Amino acid sequence: MTSDTATIAKLSVKVVPRASRDEIVGWLGDRLKIKIAAPPQDGRANDALEAFLAKSLGLPRRAVRVATGHGSSSKVVEIDGIGQTELVDRVEALLR
Repeated sequence: MTSDTATIAKLSVKVVPRASRDEIVGWLGDRLKIKIAAPPQDGRANDALEAFLAKSLGLPRRAVRVATGHGSSSKVVEIDGIGQTELVDRVEALLR
């Protein structure tokens, strides 16, 4: 296993479920605000968040998972396979 695949970056997010569409809004302090169209029922918003972040960051779906905050709007998402600096760079590119 290379160090790239062993790397896990963490991203603090504030999720707004039941939005009109999935979108990354921007930084809210040290958290990334993300709107998700799915409702916060039965883990649907968490699943949608993971899929949306994976697609947005150009990563496989299995590389992104909600680590903490499953029942809260404040969450920590773990992203496997990229470092923290690479994650921040990719998010910043999406916000431009």
